[in-house]
Amino acid sequence: MIRRMGLAAAAALALIGAGMAAAQQGGPFAPRMIVNDKTITNYEVEQRIRFLRLLGNPPEIEKIALEGLVDDRLRVAEASRLGITLEAEQIKAGMEEFAARANLTADQFVTAISQAGVAAETFRDFVEAGLVWREVVRARFGPRAQITEAEIDRALAVTSPQVAAAAAQVLLAEIVLRADSPQLRTEALRQAQQIRASIRDEGDFAAAARQYSVSKTRAEGGRMGWVPLSNLPQALASRVLSLGPGQVSDPVELPNAVALFQLRAIREGGPVSPRAVSVEYARLRIPGGSLAEAMRLRARADTCDDLYGVAKGLPEDRLTREVLPVSQVPKDVALELARLDEGEVSYGLSTPDMAVVLMLCGRTPDLGEGTVDRETVRRQLVNQRLGGYAESYLAELRADAIIREP
Repeated sequence: MIRRMGLAAAAALALIGAGMAAAQQGGPFAPRMIVNDKTITNYEVEQRIRFLRLLGNPPEIEKIALEGLVDDRLRVAEASRLGITLEAEQIKAGMEEFAARANLTADQFVTAISQAGVAAETFRDFVEAGLVWREVVRARFGPRAQITEAEIDRALAVTSPQVAAAAAQVLLAEIVLRADSPQLRTEALRQAQQIRASIRDEGDFAAAARQYSVSKTRAEGGRMGWVPLSNLPQALASRVLSLGPGQVSDPVELPNAVALFQLRAIREGGPVSPRAVSVEYARLRIPGGSLAEAMRLRARADTCDDLYGVAKGLPEDRLTREVLPVSQVPKDVALELARLDEGEVSYGLSTPDMAVVLMLCGRTPDLGEGTVDRETVRRQLVNQRLGGYAESYLAELRADAIIREP
């Protein structure tokens, strides 16, 4: 990178061109942008452009330079507001770390960039903004970025040879009957037996699902998509394997429901993850909420971590996140999770009194024997999680800021 600077410097400076001329109208120290009460000068924009040219010459470089300076102003201002400062030794160490990426010392790096017209202060300010922001994010989100052993297992599973193992998949249909009181459960068990006795083929099952089922699949005649057999609760998986295509299970009792399942087809799957030994999931409860409201809140979250932002300001019991052995997951939850991939949601646990957003955070696979560097994986996952928090945090600061041209 830097060792090519001597040849590239002249070309880099020439390519700055008309954009630089426009930026310098009013003089190098005239304001180009004002972020809240902090000014970004034409000189700073010019310096950032020169610096970016040397680091990789990205497209739309002037726009990227200006956006980067705006973000740095917000980062430094937030650190100041929180009382977070850096010692000179910390900044020097950060400069050495950055320069080491080009196999240079900080002094050698400064000498190299100065040949292309980049001041040492520009490099120092760039590093300081990044370092102080890292401290802000750690102080704000460090406790929330803790990584579970289950998450480490899932990350390691990506490189596990067991991932290539094949597993059976089943195509099911369901009829779910309400049973959230003793009286309703008694009636649901009786009704399930009657329904089962009346079913002769898939058409009968579909018609019964449309008439009696309270599941969201009722409109499709109870038809579910292909589900890996390993995703199902073990007790249900055993029942399903005992069925032939078209056959219907005995009534399956769930915490608040009674269900019938029809096996429509079974096949050998392609490459899948190893059988899960535990599962991590989150539930966001909305008392009195509608399905529309649940879907609106879900649209703001792509991962389980995002749900913390959605639930901000709500009572703590509204959002729960659990890691449980597969055998201990409640059956109704397990059935909904069986249909989900990581980051997907189900609203199937909702009731007339409570809308529920159930999100699958991930499954912990059985990795078998082997020595792995779990601490390295943990650090990587912590950094990834903090990076996500930092991005959302900066977006909030940017949205709340007054950013204007002079």
